[in-house]
Amino acid sequence: MVGMLMLAFSAISFAQIGVGIAVRFGPPAIPIYTQPLCPGPGYIWTPGYWAWDDDGGYYWVPGTWVLAPVGMLWTPGYWGWGDGVYLWHAGYWGPHVGFYGGINYGFGYTGIGFWGGEWRGGSFYYNRSVTNINITRVTNVYQRNVVVNNRSRVSYNGGSGGIHARPTTEQERFSREAHREALADQRQHERAASQNRQLFASQNHGRPAIAATGRPGEFNGRNVVAARQAGALYRAPHMSPQQARVSSPQNRGAEQRNPADNRSASRPVDRQQPNRDIVRNNKQQAQQPRLDQRRQQPTRDEQPRQQQQARQQQQAERQQQTRAEQQRQQQGRAEQQRQQQNRQQQARAEQHRQQPARVQQQPGQRPVHRQPAPRAERPQPQQSRNSPQPQPSRGGREGRGPGR
Repeated sequence: MVGMLMLAFSAISFAQIGVGIAVRFGPPAIPIYTQPLCPGPGYIWTPGYWAWDDDGGYYWVPGTWVLAPVGMLWTPGYWGWGDGVYLWHAGYWGPHVGFYGGINYGFGYTGIGFWGGEWRGGSFYYNRSVTNINITRVTNVYQRNVVVNNRSRVSYNGGSGGIHARPTTEQERFSREAHREALADQRQHERAASQNRQLFASQNHGRPAIAATGRPGEFNGRNVVAARQAGALYRAPHMSPQQARVSSPQNRGAEQRNPADNRSASRPVDRQQPNRDIVRNNKQQAQQPRLDQRRQQPTRDEQPRQQQQARQQQQAERQQQTRAEQQRQQQGRAEQQRQQQNRQQQARAEQHRQQPARVQQQPGQRPVHRQPAPRAERPQPQQSRNSPQPQPSRGGREGRGPGR
């Protein structure tokens, strides 16, 4: 067990998960949908969320069941207000569920913690009160009622109309634990959603046709669930995605720390020609995406090394998933054997109850035959003394004397 946990943490980043995309307006409300059936043991529910595309705006990433690393739980990502924009905080795997903006994603993610299940050793147990489980397929279950105080469908924290929640001391401590980014299946699942036009809010108006799936990337079949309705009235944005997208505060801080990109700040301002400054700023903003792309692009020496590290990470994930699947299969076979033994014992007990009781006889003793009870004789009616005696008939032999 310790070896599996060390393997799981071999590709983990111990830095706190940072901020990614920044947008000028918040995402739509969380749609209303049902949870598909859990495909098997070891899968953990990862709720759906609104992601961002620079060309199409917000699009829905369907919720799905993910084969989880053993002993780890999923903290969903969330949109949070900061520095005048909505910032995306990416989700991560860790030993505890941290802060995710107080967003009620449903199915155990009430805004604080996760109540859909828990790890007990190397097995994950599911809470049947909030998860869709087939007990014939998944036997590690328990029942615990969950009280949800947050009924809001708002999908972002802070800002105008957002959820006003702050991380607790415990959640801040969880944020400093060892984290692991989204798995390869989760990243591919998000990329596949970005290529489906019907998942964009501009097309579905907050009610996606694919709200949840049984497995990552499974956008067709009986395990696909559509949204019943939008979480709230959809309002189209008043600006294009290109106008809404801004650089994140991290990139802004990098620009401020790099003096080569801020030489114009040390120059005196030409107050007599303000148009020249405006043109210069427009040129810098147009060149900034290319500069950011050059900074983020790895060198020729770093690219093979990063590819090798990515392959090693994927190989480690596959090995871990294989070990976890083998362990779950062994537990399933043991459970089937135990159930079969119980059925056999019940069958023998039922057969024993149906057999008639037999009289135990001593060796050499003759069987005892019981005589039937004598039949009781019916009493004859007695004649009373006052009743007349029968007279012999005259012509009969009864009136004659003794014979000759």
